[in-house]
Amino acid sequence: MANQVFPTKGNLIASKKSLDLATMGYDLMDRKRNILIREMMEQVESVKKIRDDIEKVYSEAYYALSEANMSLGLISDIVDAVPIDDGIHVTYRSVMGVELPKITYDEPSLELTYGLDRANSKLDYCYRCFTKVKQLTIVLVQVENSVYRLANAIMKTQKRANALKNIVIPNMESTVKFITESLEEKEREEFSRQKVIKTMMDHKRMES
Repeated sequence: MANQVFPTKGNLIASKKSLDLATMGYDLMDRKRNILIREMMEQVESVKKIRDDIEKVYSEAYYALSEANMSLGLISDIVDAVPIDDGIHVTYRSVMGVELPKITYDEPSLELTYGLDRANSKLDYCYRCFTKVKQLTIVLVQVENSVYRLANAIMKTQKRANALKNIVIPNMESTVKFITESLEEKEREEFSRQKVIKTMMDHKRMES
C-alpha cells in the first residue's frame, strides 16, 4: 500500500488523518465489544436461572397433565375450550446499535373457561401449572433471543476490530512511515544540493 502513494506533504497529512480515524474507529469498536460482552454476560446469567426454574415448572406441569388425564381421560377436548392468549407484545431497546427484544405480557386474569361438569381439582392444578410454564417461557424467549443477537453483534464487531488492528492500521502506519522517510530523504538531498551550490558560488566569488 505504501509504495502506491506518492510521497507529498498533502498525502502525508491525508494519511495521518486516515490513521487517526482508523485508530479512533478501533477504540470505538473495542469499547462497543466490551459493552456488548458485559450485556451478554448479564443475560447469560439470567438464562441459566430461568432454565433451572423452567425445567422444574415443566416437570410439574407434565406430571399434573398426566394426573389430569388419568383422572378424566384425555382432556384435549377440554383444552380446546381455553381461549387463545394474545396478550404478548414485542418492542425493542437498543444497546450500542443492537436491537434487543423486550416482551410485555398483558396477562389475563386466571379464570377457568372450561365446563365444570368434567373438571376436577387435578385439571385446575394442571391449568395453573401450564400458566406458569407460559410465563417463564416468555421470559426465556426474550433473554435467549437477546443473547443470540448480542453474540452475533460481538462476533461482527470483533471481526471489524481485528481488521482495523491487524490490517488497516498497520498499513496506514506503513504509509505514513514511507511518506515521512521519503520526504526527509528529499529534504536531505535538497540540503546537500543547496550546500554544494553555495560552496560552488563561494569558490567563484573567491576566484573573481
